[in-house]
Amino acid sequence: MDRLTILLQQQMDSVSERFASPLRSKRLTVVLGRWLALAFTVCFATGLFSHLLQDPPGWMLFLTRPEWLYGATQGIHVTTGIASIPLLAAKLWSVFPELLRWPPLKSVVHGLERASIALFVAASLVEVAIGLLNTFQWYPWTFGFKDVHYWLAWVVIGSLALHIAVKLPLIAAHWSRRQEAATAGTANAGTAAPGETAVDGATVSAAVQSPLGRGWSRRGFLAALAAGTGVVVLTMAGQSFNWLAGLNLFAPRRMDTGPQGVPVNRTAAQAGVAQAAMDPDWVLTVASGAVQKTFTLAQLAALPQFSYGLPIACVEGWSQGAQWRGVRIRDLMATVGAPADAELQISSLEKGGVYGRSFMPAAYSQDDQTLLALELNGAPLDLDHGFPARIIAPGRPGVLQTKWVHKVEVI
Repeated sequence: MDRLTILLQQQMDSVSERFASPLRSKRLTVVLGRWLALAFTVCFATGLFSHLLQDPPGWMLFLTRPEWLYGATQGIHVTTGIASIPLLAAKLWSVFPELLRWPPLKSVVHGLERASIALFVAASLVEVAIGLLNTFQWYPWTFGFKDVHYWLAWVVIGSLALHIAVKLPLIAAHWSRRQEAATAGTANAGTAAPGETAVDGATVSAAVQSPLGRGWSRRGFLAALAAGTGVVVLTMAGQSFNWLAGLNLFAPRRMDTGPQGVPVNRTAAQAGVAQAAMDPDWVLTVASGAVQKTFTLAQLAALPQFSYGLPIACVEGWSQGAQWRGVRIRDLMATVGAPADAELQISSLEKGGVYGRSFMPAAYSQDDQTLLALELNGAPLDLDHGFPARIIAPGRPGVLQTKWVHKVEVI
């Protein structure tokens, strides 16, 4: 058994040596870890904000100003998620040889470290993969994206925190060049024989160094990674931020495209509402308790109209500013005597969709700029934008800006 263990150790060490590179070091891994941890933390925080807006707890504070708040946070969420992909790949490359060391488990602490890494890597790869596919609205799976993405985010951030806690002494020792030099001291001096390179106390034969290590410095590697990540971000973030719209080459949505110059996620045909929405007998029902009124499209158009420039911002990361005109929701609810602090349920003509209904807290229903919109950019709503009427409110996720509305009621 001892002989088998020795053979396995020799084989694993041999494989590990083949993948060795003078670029790989604890300092490099710590730097990459910092970048990746920052990207994941920002991505997690902004994603959590989006989730809480869609499934709010009782304590949730709803911010309607600035109007672009949700579009900015969701744009940052998707952008940092995309940026994390090359960062995660670089981090895995930097530690790959260490994963081949033998024995695989040396102690309880080492086992905890390995378990945290395995959980973090597996959850992160799935999380960024399904998140990226969601931006393209491609779902080659049967599970519900929203819930799986949310709970995986907690797994990623929790395993990241555990990994940092386990590796904290090493992180502190290599946080800066000065700390690294102070920690190393003279421990590594003279350990490399002729023809070998010292890498964090280990010696690597120059003959087996990875081709990636030849002619590269650590700074050069980090600069190249930063530049590559920047290019990826710049060529996709234009769907979220208008000042980058001209650089948008690869994002699935482009600003100023689609009906009336605004992109569409879900069409009337996909929702199965075209016939009902175009029915000349369509009416809007407004209800508060026993009081109920109906309005035809002509009657809604006869009510006081207000126009506001508001963005439509979707969970996939894209946003687009537009001019919306229609009836203020608070004025509409006043016609049935709804209380000022009323929470509303908005019902769509769409029957089978997840967002056939939405709930509107009082912070939105009482806001001056929350409209039952009848027009977009100076013309009646296009069918795919929610004709005959849709909700538009400041600082609210696009999935809750219900289209093809047929009922608004106090709950």
